[in-house]
Amino acid sequence: MQDFIFYLKLGWEHIISLDALDHQLFILALIAVYSYNNLKKILILVTAFTIGHSVTLALSTLNILRVPGNWVEFLIPLTIVITSLDNILMKNKQKSLMQMNYYLAMIFGLIHGMGFANTARMMIAKEQSIFVPLLGFNIGLELGQITLVIVILILLFILLKIFRVNRKDWILFVSSGVFALSLKMALERIPFS
Repeated sequence: MQDFIFYLKLGWEHIISLDALDHQLFILALIAVYSYNNLKKILILVTAFTIGHSVTLALSTLNILRVPGNWVEFLIPLTIVITSLDNILMKNKQKSLMQMNYYLAMIFGLIHGMGFANTARMMIAKEQSIFVPLLGFNIGLELGQITLVIVILILLFILLKIFRVNRKDWILFVSSGVFALSLKMALERIPFS
């Protein structure tokens, strides 16, 4: 049980800590087009991300998949650039965008999972089984993402209901800010120079 709790905390910190800005920006861009009325859809969306993340962690831990760290560090902000750019370009086609986000969450979750793969490989390799560590980590990750989603939805509710911010303005503002930050990250991490 102690191992499970250790990995649960690790998963929680992986999404909640100040070092997790890339994951936080991805979640923000991913759910920016949704509203607090879409909680079920959002939870399915972040779970799709966790599933993708989990698959990559498992494959990496079992030494089936290895991607150079410099490429992973570049690809992660690139996924955020693409997601936020989709929000901007498809702001008038929200149903299509919401549908596409499920695929983006799963596919890009695979890439984000590689970001923690090297650390996980070293830590979990000491364990007899990868099941408990991966389960604990992924539950912690999911709880962290749900907490982040709830905070974002509370902020969105306050902005829309109290300050009467236009929903399309919210999407454009958030997506543009996330796009700028993630583009800067991607440009700083270009793996070939």
